[in-house]
Amino acid sequence: METVTTRKPETTSAGKAVELPEQWSSVPIAVVVPTYNEAGNVPALAERIFALNLPNLRLIIVDDNSPDGTGDVAERIAAETNAARPAGMMVVHRKVKEGIGRAHIAGMKAALEQGDGYVVQMDGDLSHPPEFIPEFLGTMLSTRADLILGSRYIPGGSLSEKWGLHRRMLSRGGTIYVNAILHTRISDTTGGFKLWRAEALKSIDLDAIQSSGFSFQIEMNYRAQRKGLKIVEVPIHFDERFSGSSKINLAIQLEGLRVPFALRFGQGL
Repeated sequence: METVTTRKPETTSAGKAVELPEQWSSVPIAVVVPTYNEAGNVPALAERIFALNLPNLRLIIVDDNSPDGTGDVAERIAAETNAARPAGMMVVHRKVKEGIGRAHIAGMKAALEQGDGYVVQMDGDLSHPPEFIPEFLGTMLSTRADLILGSRYIPGGSLSEKWGLHRRMLSRGGTIYVNAILHTRISDTTGGFKLWRAEALKSIDLDAIQSSGFSFQIEMNYRAQRKGLKIVEVPIHFDERFSGSSKINLAIQLEGLRVPFALRFGQGL
């Protein structure tokens, strides 16, 4: 595996997206966003995503039957979007909440079925500024990378000032822990803002992924490394969520401790 980092000055969510040449900006790209109780975030997220100069971008919302009506909100936005931008947005409704990993896989499979050549995965709470997406795509095309990782922990990357010391230590400690066990040599092993080539996703075999929760990010990175894929890390600014509450709990943290060992020693997850 080849892992590369790029550097740039710190960028915030208010930063302007880079402009790509037409042959790059016009490629078919899907943005997969799993949601659970994100009704207060989806409208602003969709608005910012569709403001990007990426004419063949498709937004795929994967909703886990959110009690707050996120799925209905997404459907209304999709109807308005598709009237002006045919096939620009789709909503995948899942009947039960099976974890963010399984939701990502459902969205990725939908993107591959639609023939999208590039697939972004990001959170639905606006902690991942969509304005970085064109930079991810430009970096991938210029470096011929298979996977772009948005990193908080390389030069130029940054975290919201609202993050306290405990959260910062937990996040950084998680990366140190994962790298010590799996030797992934990735600066931000638990980050969920990524861009994949469709061929890379197909080579990993999404049906073989076992993680269902946030440790899905760790497993996907590990499998990418084992496949010898070219991974490039790009610095991002990570914002505090815009609306709603965090889904991280003790069970998810314990899963993050267990999964690296299971992957390293070939145990079932």
